[in-house]
Amino acid sequence: MSVKVRFAPSPTGKLHVGNVRTALVNWMFAKGQGGQFVLRIDDTDLARSTAEFEQGIEIDLAWLGLLWDERHNQSKRFDRYEAAAERLKASGRLYACYETAEELDRRRKVQLSRGLPPVYDRAALDLTDAEKAAYEAEGRRPHWRFKLDGKRVAWEDLARGHAEVDTASMSDPVLIREDGLFLYTLPSVVDDIEMDITHVIRGEDHVTNTGAQIEIFEALGGPVPAFAHMPLLVGADGAALSKRLGSLSISEMRDLGYEPIAITSHLGRIGTSDPLEVGESIDALGASFAFAKMGRSPARYDTADLDRLNAQALHAMDYKVAQARLAKLDADLGEGFWNAIRPNLQKFADVVELASIVRGPVTPVVEDPAFAAAALAVLPETIDETLWPTWTNAVKEATGAKGKSLFMPLRLILTGQPHGPEMATIAPMIGRERIVKRLQGETA
Repeated sequence: MSVKVRFAPSPTGKLHVGNVRTALVNWMFAKGQGGQFVLRIDDTDLARSTAEFEQGIEIDLAWLGLLWDERHNQSKRFDRYEAAAERLKASGRLYACYETAEELDRRRKVQLSRGLPPVYDRAALDLTDAEKAAYEAEGRRPHWRFKLDGKRVAWEDLARGHAEVDTASMSDPVLIREDGLFLYTLPSVVDDIEMDITHVIRGEDHVTNTGAQIEIFEALGGPVPAFAHMPLLVGADGAALSKRLGSLSISEMRDLGYEPIAITSHLGRIGTSDPLEVGESIDALGASFAFAKMGRSPARYDTADLDRLNAQALHAMDYKVAQARLAKLDADLGEGFWNAIRPNLQKFADVVELASIVRGPVTPVVEDPAFAAAALAVLPETIDETLWPTWTNAVKEATGAKGKSLFMPLRLILTGQPHGPEMATIAPMIGRERIVKRLQGETA
């Protein structure tokens, strides 16, 4: 059986780390199995869906490398959902209900006060045609519920193992609202059937919904896909993911300077037995993915890990890959410069400040003018790759300084910073003219 999965975001907001993790795991599983990844835009809520958010979803997924094999809009498939609804009505599985939200809330409160589970009592099934007509006459419009079998629904979950849901303990789910809007469940099942989706992969907060959805698959006569319900994300402290981190959008992360492979490596490997290291590529992440590696505990989302992976990705980046981005930032000073500064990068944009060390302007930090003058006096006339060892030995002889007392003052004078690239590599790139001016305390 060829694997086919889907990611179905709603274009009512930006993609954030939680739903991108769902997209990523779907994509990795499909590509690791040689299967297909479907992007299905859940835009049935026409009032809240926007073209801007839809385009943003595509941009974010493409930037992360999560390219799709098929793409669909649910808003173009209302006729398919209407047809499925009519079939369910004809078979007695979809029934009209006329209670208002206030009436349902009162019933729930009464049930809870009596120690009963707040499950819908199916009172609507006893309505006569005359009672329905009376409700319609007073302006009420029905919402439509799916009549559950009230049985134990079992499946072998790829992430959780054997799973069961007792639908007798659940309210019959509403599939169509009073205003005729289809809720998520029915379009999702119809599309999974008609698009030949083989595996539904999502968060474990959907486990209970799966029991009802399996019954809808069966009622429509469609094949039931395999399911995998992943543990949810939590913060570094094990508590619920904070609103600040949980709502961090991928577009914001891109603006903050995170690399796509750092984000996908982080989200794809937290909560698994794989080491939390940067993958060689998005394809390599897919090839190494397996649900057997996924633990049952919540996956800890720690931005410190993401920062570490981001730096790791930059430190391993080849100049050929970086060159166009360097040029865009007006910081392409050659392969030697890139190799010298990449071990110091945390975000790619750091190259701008590091390029200024070479070409200026740098305001030198001269703590001891006498030391600087002595260093200038022994500065070689010819600047080449031997500059740093030759010059520092000469400065040591002239001043008696050694170790940190020798190297730190020179770093501060030449770069204006107490840390940075290896001086042996970067100093020759600065050039003799700028070195002289900085030794003299001039900004250059």
